[in-house]
Amino acid sequence: MAPHALIDGVERRSIDHVPATERHGKAWHQGPFWLTGGFMLPSLLVGFLGPSMGLGLGWSLTAVISGMAFGTVFMALHANQGPRLGLPQMIQSRAQFGSRGAIFPLAMAVFIYVGYNVFQMVLAGDALSMFLPGRKIWYVVLAVLAVVIAVVGHDLLHTVQRYFSYVTMAVFAVVTVAAVLHYPLGHVAPVATGFSGAAFLAQFAAAGGYQISYSIYVSDYSRYLPEDVPDGKLIGWTFLGGFTGAAWLGSLGAIFASYVPAPDALRQLHTVGDTVFPGFGAVAVLATLPALIGTSGVNAYGAMLSATTVMDGLRRVTPTLRLRVAGVLVTGTTGLVITLVMPADYMHSFSTFIAVMCYLLVPWTAVNLVDFYVVRRGHYSIADITDPHGRYGHWAWRGLTAYFGGFLAMVPFVTLSFYVGPVTKALGGADLAFVVGLLVSGLLYHFLARTGQDGSVPAARRREHAGMS
Repeated sequence: MAPHALIDGVERRSIDHVPATERHGKAWHQGPFWLTGGFMLPSLLVGFLGPSMGLGLGWSLTAVISGMAFGTVFMALHANQGPRLGLPQMIQSRAQFGSRGAIFPLAMAVFIYVGYNVFQMVLAGDALSMFLPGRKIWYVVLAVLAVVIAVVGHDLLHTVQRYFSYVTMAVFAVVTVAAVLHYPLGHVAPVATGFSGAAFLAQFAAAGGYQISYSIYVSDYSRYLPEDVPDGKLIGWTFLGGFTGAAWLGSLGAIFASYVPAPDALRQLHTVGDTVFPGFGAVAVLATLPALIGTSGVNAYGAMLSATTVMDGLRRVTPTLRLRVAGVLVTGTTGLVITLVMPADYMHSFSTFIAVMCYLLVPWTAVNLVDFYVVRRGHYSIADITDPHGRYGHWAWRGLTAYFGGFLAMVPFVTLSFYVGPVTKALGGADLAFVVGLLVSGLLYHFLARTGQDGSVPAARRREHAGMS
């Protein structure tokens, strides 16, 4: 891409390797991109959990901020994989799970991408319906905008996210000051003032799991960077953007929920905004739309990459522009159809979705990061990752064993609307599942990889390095 250009036409690549001649961008671009990714209404909803369980504002803020920081560490570490490998995030899972074994985490990723889009479209439709009629028509309009952005591809997604971040930060800086003046520093009595270990851990786990869920996205948007981009800068900018956006909105959500019983996110934004001056509440509500639209494009793009990789694992496909556009259209349409039939009580569904997503993703991110940083130390054969019949095989039992071992270890600790694990019950509701999953899957994979003698373990590191493109 020319140095002065914001976008360089419609992207032609999808799950194939990005050669050095097409690399462009700077490490700091990851900052505003991920700030916008976290600076949206679902992040606000995450902050509601602690106060809804009676956790006081100070403790809720501590749990939100520390949980977001913990989860963002794992998310940011994935950024380094993009420029080193030049591949989308989830296709890299073939090195740990095999081309067929990776279908499970890939299908899980598609579920998460589409699920996020459903909740975001519902929230965006709710925002517009506060001022304009025809909620379901707006679902269609917003979905079309997101799909168009995703069809143009990587560079437009970066440009949209970067410039949207400036707009949303300006508006929400004013909203945040107004919320602090109106609630903690005002004369409104809090509805949540207590402390319990279970509530604190639940809020911490929700915030941490929410951030870990972004792990499946990261390399998709760093894979065009030059291979020699400094590790520290890349990881640091990704962490700064991802943490700042999500923790800011999550903290604002905790303030709302600490003073308003069963708060409605959009109504609270409108109410607080109007304390600045009449009409600013509408500005605050509508300012949520750019991030929701841009990130919905990000989700449609990521779902396309993962779905294409699933297809390629079953039957070799050529990653053409036509296939990429068709994939975006299918995943975008699927999200729209689900949005149109989504029940009104999305908050309850959202909480369950976040929990399930965390439980599914935590073992994957542990295996993926241990493989990249500890087992192989960044040495992979690009040709064999992109070839479903390459040296990594169809089924890599070590990665699959570590994943499902970690997942099963989490079961006694989970907290869902329809099931609460026995250990969680014994601890009074404290949710430690994600910590258990990270430790068990990571340590188990490291142990199993040390014993291996095939293309999935360190013994092959020299051969893999020689095979890098």
